[in-house]
Order: sequence, then structure tokens, then C-alpha cells
Amino acid sequence: MAVRAVRGAVQLERDEAGHMDQQVSELLTAILERNGLTSDDLISIWFTATPDLHSDFPAAAARKLGIVDVPLICAQELDIEGALPRVVRVLAHIESELPKSGIAHVYLGAAAALRKDIAQ
Repeated sequence: MAVRAVRGAVQLERDEAGHMDQQVSELLTAILERNGLTSDDLISIWFTATPDLHSDFPAAAARKLGIVDVPLICAQELDIEGALPRVVRVLAHIESELPKSGIAHVYLGAAAALRKDIAQ
């Protein structure tokens, strides 16, 4: 079994805890489904949020999904002028038999603009 990394992101429409929970849950669910993963395959997850998001921790959505025994951490993205606002990014470390080229990185909605080369 190899250790792989899966990337993803979603842009929120507004900075509200319930909306963040829904959008981050959708992103994590898509990452798991598109890569044929369960929470047992997760090693750790890093979340970053742009500086304009204050309503909640993105990791709280993972806990609500039942991802309870996986180390999670949240950090703030760099505040770069002109960057896409209200974005939550994910970097999940997983155990998988998939080759690197077989990993499905998930960029939902407007966040697809962040990585047009790999967004699905």
C-alpha cells in the first residue's frame, strides 16, 4: 500500500458556518468517492482557508462526516492580492493502491479555476 496525496478545493458563496459545513462536506465526500476511499484509508488532512473566512473551522465538517480518528489541521492561506476569495483547500494523505496518475483531485465550482490542469 502506497502513501498518496489528494488535493481539492471549493469556493464558498458566503462566510457562514452552515454553508462552510455543507460545502466542505461535499468536497470531502467527492474526494472519497472519486478515489474509492473510506475514512480508514485516510492518514491525515490539512485544510487551509483564505483570510476572509472566519465562521468555522473547515475540519469541523470532517468530524461531522464521521472522520473522527484521523489527524486534522486547519491553517490560513496566504493573503495574496487578486487571489480567489472564500476558498477552502484540502490536502489529504491517504493509503492507496492507485498510482499517482490515478488520483482524482477534486476542485468544485469556481475553485476549478485554481487548477484547470487537474480539476475534475
